Amino acid sequence: MQKIDLRKKELDYRTREAYKNLRTNVELSGDNIKTIAITSCTPNEGKSSISYELASSFAQAGKKVLLIDADLRKSVLIQRHHKGKVRLGLVHYLVGKYPLDEVICETDNKNLFMTFAGPVPPNPAELLGNKRFADMLEKTREEYDLVIIDTPPLGSVIDSAIVAKQCDGSILVIANAEISYRFAQKVKDQLDKTGCRILGCVLNKVNMTKSGKYGYYGRYYGKYYGKYYGQYYGNY
Repeated sequence: MQKIDLRKKELDYRTREAYKNLRTNVELSGDNIKTIAITSCTPNEGKSSISYELASSFAQAGKKVLLIDADLRKSVLIQRHHKGKVRLGLVHYLVGKYPLDEVICETDNKNLFMTFAGPVPPNPAELLGNKRFADMLEKTREEYDLVIIDTPPLGSVIDSAIVAKQCDGSILVIANAEISYRFAQKVKDQLDKTGCRILGCVLNKVNMTKSGKYGYYGRYYGKYYGKYYGQYYGNY
């Protein structure tokens, strides 16, 4: 197993609470939810960041978590979160060159393990649909408390549907004011057809500084509870 260091990013109070709420909602979905595919409608909606932060939040809560980067076409996780080089990735395992334990990385975040995508293959959909990927999910389902899989945008390529079909649940990330209702509904229908249970949607990129209910309550509760609990418990 490879050992790696991650780039540390401090989240503000409001963002931490949002991920805690998301983590709680996933936990309340049932104890049979072990593998979760996360996708979006289009690129740049924030699905990879949400995958990483959700995995980190579960790890901080004491769960043993594996984050799999299955966006084999355009991975961003390794550039954003890893310091240095990673020798092996998911593609190396899927083509049969290396065993599973050699493509999993133990991070310097306690309880958090990651498998990065690796080199861009010519046939990503076929690799994700083969038996080796299914075997990987079966093995990791037994070894980890939770397996979170970052997948490509379902509105762009079919890879996410292939992965979701093999998972216990899925989450759809939608960027606020960037995706039409009709397009989001079409992607949701595609996800439904896989037979994978949709745990819910995450509304991302909401501007909390603008007026309106999101901005008002976000500013009020973020300021109030951040100040109150910060004084009561000390630095979080």
